[in-house]
Amino acid sequence: MLSRRDEVLDAAIEVLAKGGLRRLTYQAVDTAAGVPVGTTSNHFRSRDALVSGVVAHLESLDRRDWEHVAGEPAEHDPETFIDALTHMVRHALGPARPRTTARYALILEGLARPAVRDPLGRAQEALINWVSQWLATLGSPAPHAHCRVLFDHLDGMIFHQVVLPRDDFDPEPGIRLVLGALLQR
Repeated sequence: MLSRRDEVLDAAIEVLAKGGLRRLTYQAVDTAAGVPVGTTSNHFRSRDALVSGVVAHLESLDRRDWEHVAGEPAEHDPETFIDALTHMVRHALGPARPRTTARYALILEGLARPAVRDPLGRAQEALINWVSQWLATLGSPAPHAHCRVLFDHLDGMIFHQVVLPRDDFDPEPGIRLVLGALLQR
């Protein structure tokens, strides 16, 4: 069962996904969460605290998804990792699409506001540090740098599919190509 705080954060993601950061108000989150007025402000005393809470929640949800799909680094061969990455892209564009669009809204806001950009950067760096373990297990000579390249590719594919969707989209060939180049296979 979700805690009240998690309910509020899930609702904040939905508000961001549908209306962007301008629509992220305590009242909008309380309404979306179906909680009493004032609940969001009780958990997050400022807007920056709410945004930081959303970013941390996104990071936690992403890591949970990675753990569920990818397992432990030692369990992977390149084909299994390609399958996991393909699944994560499809997940980001399907069930987790609100998280994806909320993250993009935050990224755009972060262009002008370090209070938004900095937590996003820390969250991304934590995920890169964690996922680079898989690349190290697969033999990458520079797992951290290669993970950045891989994430840039994944983010680009996801972004393009969100804003300019193609009916014939299949992330697997591009993932295979990039991972093969990084691992020199």
